[in-house]
Order: sequence, then structure tokens, then C-alpha cells
Amino acid sequence: MPRQFPIERVRNIGIAAHIDAGKTTTTERILFYTGKKHKLGEVDEGTADMDWMQQEKERGITITSAATTCYWRDHCINIIDTPGHVDFTAEVERCLRVLDGVVVVFCAVGGVEPQSETVWHQADRYNVPRIAFVNKMDRIGADFFRVLDMMVEKLQAKPIPIQIPIGAENEFSGVVDLIKMKAVRWNAEDLGQTYVYEEIPEELRELAEEYREKLLEEVASEDEVLMEKYLEGEEISEEEIKRVLREMTISNRGVPVLCGAALRNIGVQPILDAVVDFLPSPVDIPPVEGEHPETGEIETRKASDDEPLAALVFKVMTDPNVDRLVYVRIYSGTLKRGQVVYNPGRKRKERVMRILRVHANKYQNINEAYAGDIVALVGP
Repeated sequence: MPRQFPIERVRNIGIAAHIDAGKTTTTERILFYTGKKHKLGEVDEGTADMDWMQQEKERGITITSAATTCYWRDHCINIIDTPGHVDFTAEVERCLRVLDGVVVVFCAVGGVEPQSETVWHQADRYNVPRIAFVNKMDRIGADFFRVLDMMVEKLQAKPIPIQIPIGAENEFSGVVDLIKMKAVRWNAEDLGQTYVYEEIPEELRELAEEYREKLLEEVASEDEVLMEKYLEGEEISEEEIKRVLREMTISNRGVPVLCGAALRNIGVQPILDAVVDFLPSPVDIPPVEGEHPETGEIETRKASDDEPLAALVFKVMTDPNVDRLVYVRIYSGTLKRGQVVYNPGRKRKERVMRILRVHANKYQNINEAYAGDIVALVGP
């Protein structure tokens, strides 16, 4: 079966946060809007797909990293929903190694909390590009601009707001898109599946123009041609802003920041747009390095189906339905069902009996996996 999506249209992302920032709720909304599920699951009711272990349903927290694949704007997005609880930090670390980008969810009330700092510094260690989503803008005490300040103070990050909220707490009703310079409001009647662009409310226009100006300054300072346009007072197009923001994000020179209230179905689709627009595909990151098992020499592998197979196991699980599951990220080459691969950890060759595309604890059999894919394998 030929590759369904070119590798340039693949995104391997994690969703990470401090406990109770609304990370799993955000992931559930993403699955709903991408058509991956037809009914909204709630963490508090124990119906969230990504929290599938019995302990997770009972406690309302994410313990293991659930993996899933969804599709948006003709892109394939592999998502790993990582635990936010400090006891499961090692689980997060294992996942960050195989991800190309991370959506970090912050609580608009709590801001940058201890586990968010831990995850952030782990992502620094692996040079993983990030976008940020300030969630729970409808909660009492929500303050988007304070979270931006905390990102600078506590994380030494360079937040670049591409939205500002319309109102806060009970008054929160949508966002202002600073790239399009339009207000965006979601339709509550269809659970936020549709949204409309409208003119920016008069009382917010001055603030929106101030933050639009900051955004233009940021992108212009990174690109000589845009700097010239900016100084001449010429219009900088939406495509130009996105292009430079993408370069800044991939090289970790800036973090695009969005906001919303996932539980109220406000602001989730722009996260998916930002994943597609700003986070890297497997070919946008440096080739992976590894040690040749026989010669001991360091070799590199580009993210291409034509290179020899190189894959990293980042998680092994037992599952009541399929016995032992091995989660792998394929960096280069292709992997076919029935293929014999060399396992350097065990110093022996093993046959891949089944390849599975995973959705939380549901599995779909596939015959072949390609460079950039995250799949689960069932061995001998």
C-alpha cells in the first residue's frame, strides 16, 4: 500500500502540560473536530478516549502516553498525550525523544506551573519546537497576558502571541486572530464545530493593533526583505508572517501562543492550524544519528523512505488484547509486515508479525509503515 501522505505533510507531536491544565480535554476536542470520534469524551466523567486505563478513568488523570493519529487540512498528525502528573515524568521524557514538536498547554489561572517547567526544560534538552495554548480562559482569575510574562520569567522563552482573548472569565467569548486581524467566535449549538470571522470589537481594536505591531516587529526582525517592507510601511502578507513564524518555531527562536477554553469548545481548531503551519515535519529536523551495531561507527539517517530502516522503540506495553506491544518511531526506511529486523538491544533478529496504527487502546492493522510514522508492533 503506497504512502498515504507525503512525509512533508506528517506531524509527530506531543501534548504536554502540568496536571489539570486541561491537556486531555484539549486532545479529546482535537479528535472530535478532526472526525476521529463522533461524541465528545469528558475527563471528569471518565469517558475520555485518551485516558483508557481503569486507573485513569477513576482518577481523571493521564498516567501512560496514549497515541493516536488524526487528519487535518490534508496532513497526518500523530499525537501523543503525555501525563502531566509529576510522578510520570520519565514517561514524558521517553516520548519527547521521538516527537518533532510539542503543544504545551498552560492553565490561564495557574500559568507556568512546576510540571510545565519540567516538560519545557525536557523539550529544551531535545531541541523540540513548541507552540503554546493558554487554556481555561473562562475560569475565574484567567489572565492571558500574565501567562505570557510568566513564560518569559520562568522559562526564558520568547512567546509570540498570534491571538489575544476577547474578554476573560465569564466574559470570554472568542479570540482575535492577529495574523488575519479578525475576531473569531465559535458556535455553541454545534459544540464549536463551526466558527465565524468578524470585525474586531471596537473596545479591543487598540490592544489588537498593539499586539499586531509586536508580531510584525518580531517577524520583520528575522527577515531582511520583511524588515525593508516594514520600515517602508508596506503590507506584510499572511503567507509571509506564517513563513517566518514557521522558521522561528522550528529553530526554537520563538513560541507562537494561542488561547481558548477547550471545555467550552472555544479555540481548538486554530491549534490544529498552528500544528500544520508552524511545527516541523520529519524532514524539517536534522537527520538522526545512531551507532552501527556491527562496526560501532556513528551513522546518520535522513527522514526518507529510500534510506535503510532505522527505528527507535520508546515504549513497551502489555495489552490484554494483543499481548506485548512495542511502540516505535520510524526515522528512515520502510517497515513491512513479516519483515525481519535487527534488534540491537537483544542482539538478535526478530520478525515483525503485525504493524498497528493506534488510537488510545484501539488498533488498526496496516501492512506497511514509512519514515516519520509512529506505530505499534507485535513481535514473535
